[in-house]
Amino acid sequence: MERIPEPELMNDAAQALAYAEADFSEPHTQFVTLFAEKFPSLQVTGTVLDLGCGPADVSRRFARANPVCHLHGIDGAANMLALGREANVQAHLAHRIDLYEQSLPCETLPLPQYEVVISNSLLHHLHDPQVLWRSLRQFAAPGAAVFIMDLRRPATAQMAQALVTTYAQNEPAVLREDFRASLCAAFTPQEIESQLAAAQLNNLQVEIVSDRHLIVFGYMP
Repeated sequence: MERIPEPELMNDAAQALAYAEADFSEPHTQFVTLFAEKFPSLQVTGTVLDLGCGPADVSRRFARANPVCHLHGIDGAANMLALGREANVQAHLAHRIDLYEQSLPCETLPLPQYEVVISNSLLHHLHDPQVLWRSLRQFAAPGAAVFIMDLRRPATAQMAQALVTTYAQNEPAVLREDFRASLCAAFTPQEIESQLAAAQLNNLQVEIVSDRHLIVFGYMP
């Protein structure tokens, strides 16, 4: 199946609310678990950059798992960030997670560079995937730990629909359609490996971790 790009921002109010209220506990918990597995000796301190944080569910889970770090969450969708700020307050984590409305590419972020950069489900939204890899070059410090999780594109539209039926059958229609569109917009492992080679980020590895997810991880050169 050829890639079908989708809108870069999920900023419709109903869309943002459906996403924020959806149950992503399984993949988001897996995100935190896999980070710990891939960086078993890393003590996460200082400020972590979360690119494309959305309503910050992953940010909150990461903060709980790494209790001495601070997070800067970056996203271009104001409605998503508003929901994230409310949830951060309710979770008593607002003092550890700062959310900023910024879209990639950008010239500056709150800090010039970060020692840890994470991202969940941003890559497939980008029309030009090199935007993410150039941003890593720009804002990840030399030797920084990088952990990115994203969807991977199924081989056929029928397989994409089957994944929607399996994992989102009971979700609102807007979320089911977003999930299907995201699967069709995602990249294959081979495509991401080519992107990394073009960006001279050969230190980063690509690994399939489920029937619909992959990760990109490693240390910056």
